[in-house]
Amino acid sequence: MKYSELLENLKSPIFSLHDLAILGQKAIPSQISNFAKKGDIIRLKNGLYLIASRKSDVMLEHIAFRMYDPSYVSLEWALYKHGLMPDIPYNVTSVTAKPTRDFKTPLGSFIYKSMKPDLFFGYMKKEDVADQPYLLALPEKALLDYLYQNLSRLNGQADIDGLRLNPFTVKKLDTKILREYARVFDNPRLDSLISCLPLNK
Repeated sequence: MKYSELLENLKSPIFSLHDLAILGQKAIPSQISNFAKKGDIIRLKNGLYLIASRKSDVMLEHIAFRMYDPSYVSLEWALYKHGLMPDIPYNVTSVTAKPTRDFKTPLGSFIYKSMKPDLFFGYMKKEDVADQPYLLALPEKALLDYLYQNLSRLNGQADIDGLRLNPFTVKKLDTKILREYARVFDNPRLDSLISCLPLNK
């Protein structure tokens, strides 16, 4: 397979050998390795690659979606996207029903925090860019995921204030959804932290 053929057949900038097989394209590992050595493609992890010339077109959230399945973008990255946290996170953060994992790539680090399967909910499918879908936590779920993952270091009002959450955005949260989701977590410490948030009553 020639590199030009690879470009012609792929819609998404990210691909796996399985994707090529579905498209009827035969690529042996040595060919992919040569493309990577020449800088035509970027290896994200074993078996997952990015077309180098389309690097600026790819959404980091889509990479996160493809890197580790099942997962959805949540925690700091989702809180920033929803306007709840002011600072751009260093890493793309996601929640997974599988073991916790970190992936370091030339485009940045992707962190996946494990959650019990019954807590793997509260997300929506996003298709901001054609052929680059990803799953994003609803703002209420992203906040609950973050608080739950940080229960060991968050102890009350002072710690909640230290998160520098945008109070105007917090007040726009759907408190009914927040409390319905919180009941699934069934964690008294989480409930206590929720009571410290500047929610609309």
